[in-house]
Amino acid sequence: MAFSADELRVLRRALATALNPAPLQDEDIQDCLRLAASVDDAVREAGRLRAFLLADLTRYREALPGSLPGYLDLLQDALGAGYDPGVDDLAALRALRAHPRAAGLLERCQVLAERSVRARLARVSQAVAPGPRVRLLALPGGRAAADEPKPATPKQPPAPTKRPAPKPSEVFPPRRRPVPPPPPEERAVG
Repeated sequence: MAFSADELRVLRRALATALNPAPLQDEDIQDCLRLAASVDDAVREAGRLRAFLLADLTRYREALPGSLPGYLDLLQDALGAGYDPGVDDLAALRALRAHPRAAGLLERCQVLAERSVRARLARVSQAVAPGPRVRLLALPGGRAAADEPKPATPKQPPAPTKRPAPKPSEVFPPRRRPVPPPPPEERAVG
């Protein structure tokens, strides 16, 4: 990210104010807010550019081996921008290792992927690592308290009893056969 000369002056004034707090003029505050908005815009644009680059990299990877030169260029640009190669990238480069440039990128990607995995494992182990042991303190009670009379505790309601599971015939009663209609002679009354 590059700053213009005016933005550098605003940044220098903001840093000086942060180190030596003093009241700011309204114009200085507006300049700082404009600079913050410009930095936010640049960060958003960098995110959009990164997403586009990664989508383009995926398209080229899916079109391999026909897109080999373009894929290698895009992967190199993505690695320069801080991209951690994924499993798909490593598999594609392994399949193309006969190409000297792909073999060189494969070595670089393997080193980066290993660093990334080690960093993730270190973060996980730090999060899971137990803290320092705490001394256990004696609580009042213990054996001496067992000899003392215990105060009456209020009775708790009994635990609800478990109902047995219903049988299928209770849930789904048997189907009743329909009663056949009476013969036509009986229907005619009269």
